[in-house]
Amino acid sequence: MPTYVYTALKDNSVSVSGRIEAADASEARKKIREMNLIPTSVLDSEASAPKKTIGLGMGKVTSLSLKEKIDFTQTLEILTSTGIPIIEALLFIEQNSDSSRVRSITHEFRKQIIGGTTLGETLEKYRQIFGRVYIGLVKAGEDSGELDKTLGRMLELLKKQDATKGKVIGALIYPGVVVLLAIVAVLVMLIVVFPAFEEMFNNLGKELPPITRACMDAGTFMKEQWVVCVFVVAVLAFTLPWLYQNPLVRRQIDKFVLKIPFLSKMLKYSNFSNFIAVLQVSYEAGIPIVDCLFLANLTMDNYLLKMTILDAAQKVQQGIHLSTALKNVHQVPTMMTFMIATGEQSGRLGDALYHCVSYIDKELDAAIDAFTKLIEPALMVGIGVIVGVLGLALYLPLFQAYQT
Repeated sequence: MPTYVYTALKDNSVSVSGRIEAADASEARKKIREMNLIPTSVLDSEASAPKKTIGLGMGKVTSLSLKEKIDFTQTLEILTSTGIPIIEALLFIEQNSDSSRVRSITHEFRKQIIGGTTLGETLEKYRQIFGRVYIGLVKAGEDSGELDKTLGRMLELLKKQDATKGKVIGALIYPGVVVLLAIVAVLVMLIVVFPAFEEMFNNLGKELPPITRACMDAGTFMKEQWVVCVFVVAVLAFTLPWLYQNPLVRRQIDKFVLKIPFLSKMLKYSNFSNFIAVLQVSYEAGIPIVDCLFLANLTMDNYLLKMTILDAAQKVQQGIHLSTALKNVHQVPTMMTFMIATGEQSGRLGDALYHCVSYIDKELDAAIDAFTKLIEPALMVGIGVIVGVLGLALYLPLFQAYQT
């Protein structure tokens, strides 16, 4: 019978190790539990090394993708809901996850929890990776003794954020690609096509129209001073994101974006989709409503909307009803405040927030559909104008020559 080397916890605090004979690893774990120990590692004594090794140290893991967070949360939720201790669940993820970053960070989590910290306290040390919303919900789940249910809610929230992000990005991909192709076409016309006609234009003996002269000069400049053009583009690529981080600049940009028809509606509902989802999940987890608002506000991307919701949260903190505070925020959909007010009056705010999530999602789908239908003809008109201007600049000198 094979011999297994094990490491286990005694009384949830003291780490012990030893050897045990069993037919397989599953039986070995069962025997260890019968000894009132919690197994954290069970390896075949004849194996020279574990099948999977931790490839990265914790110091090298600075972020996880949304998909990695979903996979980690889903596996942890499944294991804890079946009654498996948190340490064993983390060990399973550490040894079986496809992501080296998840394996590395789970290894660190397991070591710290063995040392006596809770999962919420461990996550707090890596706030830059998981965020305050994730940490707050996990802590609430641990305090209420319903960590598995809270992880299930967190999993649905992460999947919803992923779906919302996919919807918005999907709606912006088509116009982005079309604009990029239009820019490339204009550059080819200015740098390649117009210079090819320069000699013919000079032989006409006529002064070129202003629009043609401008196109010729622009093409010549970009062809001869391409280093300067590349430098300017690079500077803009680094400067614009930096400027957007400035609160004053971002406030003005976000305020302007909310005035653009159709686009503003789509962006507004995408923000409120994440906001109301976190508000509903955190409220169901037993977090006080004021803390729920502050957590939900962290998901808002638009600076102006974030500040208005923060002002509403401060009013709720002063004793004002949630529906009343949100009603004073003109950016909040009226239907949403009405549903919340009904939930407060009936004492079923959780159900009202759940219906708000469904309402906002439907409105977001409608806004994305309207934006997609509008952007296609708008792009066609814009491209038509660009083609018309370039064609006019190219053939106007020929028309003038024929007339003379």
